[in-house]
Amino acid sequence: MIFRQLFDPETSTYTYLIADPETKEAIFVDPVLEQVERDLKILEELGLTLRYSMETHIHADHVTGTGKLREKTGCSGVAPKESGVVCADINCSHGDRFTVGAITVEAIATPGHTHCDITYLVNGTHLLTGDSLFIRGCGRTDFQSGSAAALYESITEKLFTLPDHVWVYPGHDYRGHTVSTIGEEKQYNPRLAGQDKAAFVELMGSLNLPNPKKIMEAVPANQHCGQDA
Repeated sequence: MIFRQLFDPETSTYTYLIADPETKEAIFVDPVLEQVERDLKILEELGLTLRYSMETHIHADHVTGTGKLREKTGCSGVAPKESGVVCADINCSHGDRFTVGAITVEAIATPGHTHCDITYLVNGTHLLTGDSLFIRGCGRTDFQSGSAAALYESITEKLFTLPDHVWVYPGHDYRGHTVSTIGEEKQYNPRLAGQDKAAFVELMGSLNLPNPKKIMEAVPANQHCGQDA
């Protein structure tokens, strides 16, 4: 499997490239509009054909590159069904599977950060958690129909029931971390280790975080695959 973790420094967003080395078919997860030329270049360099550009949720901190990638490559745009993104070619739900060559990507519904979040499990080993589970943290739950109780259930009942060796690749990191494992996060994530649901909900309700700088631009743009309505 070809697997690349790409970074947008302005928004601390990770974009993931997954590809089959035999068929040369590829997937991008959570592309950033300002990084589309970078993403197209790596496709060209590796001789890859982009099949899918997939979103974990409606982002509030950056504009997606899916619309532009679809325009340039003819790939299919994939968004969570609950997001209401009508421009998506495929609206995915919990349990849906996507294949490129010998690689299978399974959609796991993990609502909480927003009501529509999807986590993608690649070949049973690489977990792309979007804004649901971070390395030693988790996504906020105070806007976009977020729910701390729902996020706690998503993480503890769906993600933390996966094998401890599964790699955790988040949608963002603000402290220089790149990868973790399910086992590590169960043991060391300060928001979740040893916390029951009530304590987690209380903690998430006390964060008082500022809104993302691009929220007024990003949310409506991402409802239209990153392009103007």
